[in-house]
Amino acid sequence: MSEIHPFRIDVPQSDLDDLHERLARTRWADDLPGTGWSYGLPTTYLRDLAEYWRSGFDWRAAEAARNAHPQFVTEIDGQRVHFTHVRSPEPDALPLVLVHGWPFTDFGETIGPLTDPRAHGGDPRDAFDLVIPTLPGFGFSGTTHEPGQAATERSAELIAQLMGRLGYTRYGAQGSDAGSFIAPQLGRVDTEHVAGVHLNAAITIPGWDDDGAGYSEEDQAKLAALQDWNANDTSAYASVHSTRPQSLAHAVTDSPAGLLGWVVDVVNTYKDPAAALPEDSIDRDALLTEISVLWFTGTIGSSMRLYKESQQWGADLPSSGVPTAVAVFPGDTTIRGIAEKQNNLVRWTEFDRGGHFAAMETPDLLIEDVREFFRPLR
Repeated sequence: MSEIHPFRIDVPQSDLDDLHERLARTRWADDLPGTGWSYGLPTTYLRDLAEYWRSGFDWRAAEAARNAHPQFVTEIDGQRVHFTHVRSPEPDALPLVLVHGWPFTDFGETIGPLTDPRAHGGDPRDAFDLVIPTLPGFGFSGTTHEPGQAATERSAELIAQLMGRLGYTRYGAQGSDAGSFIAPQLGRVDTEHVAGVHLNAAITIPGWDDDGAGYSEEDQAKLAALQDWNANDTSAYASVHSTRPQSLAHAVTDSPAGLLGWVVDVVNTYKDPAAALPEDSIDRDALLTEISVLWFTGTIGSSMRLYKESQQWGADLPSSGVPTAVAVFPGDTTIRGIAEKQNNLVRWTEFDRGGHFAAMETPDLLIEDVREFFRPLR
């Protein structure tokens, strides 16, 4: 079962027709006058975006762009794993695994500059061979079939096996959101092979008894907000995912408008705070490409299971000793004191633009920070 097979995305036309028909027949909720976005995603905004998804968005162009990069599937411990594997033209490129979070798997804007910096105005000595796995339960890796398969710690074990299967004996890891649990865990379970770990949108969840002693004032403010989790409306989606993912799954698997509303509301919450609307931070077509993948693969429900199944949320995680960098973008709640406890933190960079989805919002900043961090580790 260790065979690796080439893969191409080829969504049947009947699936596209079904999506368009469902969007055309959407039964819309009414808006409450004067509430704006304070109650969640307004119908007026969502309806316009759904109409563009139905009649303006070109899935075939998005599909062709994804297929321009080599993709593969393999099976590891009974779980199908889809991944993109792009080798650099530079002979001394460092292997780098890019680990996504929820709900987006898109690193498209980073692939060219990271694999072929020479062609993108960079230093060829900064080149990487990229492995971009799709986590269990997401997209073309398909749904999970047993409890625990979606857990972040399980994903780290699968990725370590995948890198070994590809013949990489030394590699770096970059992770964001849920990937910010998985990439450091790779350092713990595959320490001898991991050269360094780079994180953005790093999730640092305090323990119940964390009093913030020794933290900076900024960290203490973030700690207070995180400890008052239930009063923070940005946590609403995660609370549902971690307690009743299957109940929500029925609605967002059956209704594309429902899926669109749920995901875009999360994007709006965590995008660059300076951006007025989601598409002011993430290109509308890129946003709809990611949502389309979740729709066509029927994996929105299984993608949410990692919140319920992962044991790393709020756990006291040990440092692997692997050199680690954290990039912090506006709106991130990453607590440096916790990051330092759980990692061998050697680099901390704060940016004044961008948001939670850096690979899609500000790929230029992310690319340069990754290059600079790994430069002395090669």
